[in-house]
Amino acid sequence: MWRIIGLILLAISLVASPVQAAEKFTTIHSSRVMSQSMPWIAQEAGLFKKYDLDFQLVYLVSSGLVTAALLGGDAQMTLTGGVGNVRGYIQGATDLVFIGSVKNYMTQTIVAGGAVKKPEDLKGKKIGVTRIGSNSQYFTIQALRRFNMEPGRDFSFIQTGGDPESLAALISGGIEVACLTAPNDAQAIARGYHYVIYGPDLKIPYTAAAFVTRRSVIAQEPQVIGRFMHAMAEAAKILHTDREFVYKVVGKQLRLSDRRVLEAAYNAEIQALEPRLAIKLDSLQAILDEVAQTDGRAKKVRPQELVDTRYLDEMEKSGFFDQLWAKK
Repeated sequence: MWRIIGLILLAISLVASPVQAAEKFTTIHSSRVMSQSMPWIAQEAGLFKKYDLDFQLVYLVSSGLVTAALLGGDAQMTLTGGVGNVRGYIQGATDLVFIGSVKNYMTQTIVAGGAVKKPEDLKGKKIGVTRIGSNSQYFTIQALRRFNMEPGRDFSFIQTGGDPESLAALISGGIEVACLTAPNDAQAIARGYHYVIYGPDLKIPYTAAAFVTRRSVIAQEPQVIGRFMHAMAEAAKILHTDREFVYKVVGKQLRLSDRRVLEAAYNAEIQALEPRLAIKLDSLQAILDEVAQTDGRAKKVRPQELVDTRYLDEMEKSGFFDQLWAKK
């Protein structure tokens, strides 16, 4: 009798016990562009469900805002340009750490219409960038320095709020010149605008899109971060090998249906993206060098201090990367 009652109570407890919920995981990204599309791809492909993550993606313009939100505990992970995180680190937020990279050189372009056709024509112009301190501003400065032009002296900036906003301002006539990233540059070209500077040809080293978290988050949730990085590794494989799926996902997210634009953006951008999420120290050093011009503390920081490759190393040593890329 007591044995039967015990079995009944056990059965009731099993039925009443809730199924363990997927781990809540929030990531913040800073730009709605091809190089930050892997969370979209992972979501569409069911990878977060596969790795038992209840995933939420939040969009905030500019790496500085994203870094502040990460330090404030609003997310476990960020996907953003490196400059905000590097500035935060040298200002004392040494909890910040880069654990993977999507793009290690810049692929922005400077696009214009009308009589603005060559870099020299940009003298005296206001160039549309997403934000002061953003990737687009950094690219514009570095690109035009190759033509002996300096901000303030030869050209200035106007903030638009985001890459799609820069495109909209260009098309509406609000600005004459814009710094754009794929696929927004391809949309401008399709509308009759032209490249003044084509960034992929310059290969300016820079951690343009990276996964950044906090060391304290890794200490608290090492396995959860590991599952997220496995999902991103699989998304990177899809990004590099299944362009039709990428077109569908990016087109859906950006409300873009023109296949010619998607193809042009993909063909330009994919060459710069890291298939195995490798972090390049020279790209981080480029940011440190730039920041050091206004903050001498950056000269004392080595790029290695900003990096933790444990998850990339594990996926390499375990054979996960090789098995993933061996699949057709």
